[in-house]
Amino acid sequence: MSARAKIRPLAFYLPQFHPIPENDAWWGPGFTEWTNAVSTAPRFAGHYQPHLPADLGFYDLRLLESRIAQSEIARAYGVHGFCFYHYWFNGRRVLERPVDDMLSTGRPDFPFCLCWANENWTRRWDGLEQEVLLAQRYSPEDDLGHIRSLLRYFKDARYITVDGKPLFLVYRLSQLPAPAATLRLWREEAVRAGLPGLYLCNVESAPTEHGLAAHCGADAAVEFAPDWGQLPGRQYQWRRRPPWFRSRPLPAFVENKVYDYGSLAANMLAKPAAPYLRYPGVTPMWDNSARRKQDATILTGSTPELYERWLAAVLARFQPRSPQENFIFLNAWNEWAEGNHLEPCAKWGRRYLEATCRVLAPDKV
Repeated sequence: MSARAKIRPLAFYLPQFHPIPENDAWWGPGFTEWTNAVSTAPRFAGHYQPHLPADLGFYDLRLLESRIAQSEIARAYGVHGFCFYHYWFNGRRVLERPVDDMLSTGRPDFPFCLCWANENWTRRWDGLEQEVLLAQRYSPEDDLGHIRSLLRYFKDARYITVDGKPLFLVYRLSQLPAPAATLRLWREEAVRAGLPGLYLCNVESAPTEHGLAAHCGADAAVEFAPDWGQLPGRQYQWRRRPPWFRSRPLPAFVENKVYDYGSLAANMLAKPAAPYLRYPGVTPMWDNSARRKQDATILTGSTPELYERWLAAVLARFQPRSPQENFIFLNAWNEWAEGNHLEPCAKWGRRYLEATCRVLAPDKV
């Protein structure tokens, strides 16, 4: 078996592409991630915005046909499964319909797992991050209720496992007041429910999350890409001024943080190996200016060729710890308002998917 055949590439998946009552109330009727994605424009010369979908169009995730089309494209280009962001606020769930419909209909027949996006919901899209709309409040009772609510997903035949243990990710493990105790309670409850246990990972999504897998009893960590600790020096474009005036950067480069994609990839590849199992992550591109009127983080210069070289380098060095501990995480399948997607877009078509396939599933090329 080739090294590539042993890898299970998983793509993070955002279920924000259908209306829900909460978004209708907070941002207006019919708000979805598409609202942000189409409402932006380039902020400087050469800035790729807006990111607009190609083959799949402006889909609605309430439609089974949309979810089937996504899974068929993903499978055709070597993506093993989707890692859905999961939203739980003390028993209140948000954006749950795509995954719930998968369970009720049995379709699409495509592997999946969940990542608990355990951050407060704020008015970030309005630039008011201090205004909390839905808050996380942790307790042992909530931990128990949460894991019990997840058992029906974990028992689905399509759910991704490691040696029979369902894979479950926590986005901000550091936010839990007693993370080791929470993970232990979850495992114990899973065993009581007849599962062989749980395979728990924390996402290294911020500097506060690095190293927590080893300290809190998680089975492994997941490298979030981009790693904010590996950003290169900022880029600027300068005003053209007469030589006797001091040059100044264009306002867009002061109001936003702009970095070179290739330099970020090089920095992430140069990171020292972790003393614990950390699954590597790669991003095809990143630009969250559609969500932020100011202070956006923008990676420039991404191309399918640069992405392919980064992914190939990651694959060449990644050694699974066991036959089933074999994940590479792609960030993301459909984060359109973060300029971060493998789904075909108007500019690049399927070229990022083709690059993914050449590296991870060359037998499909």
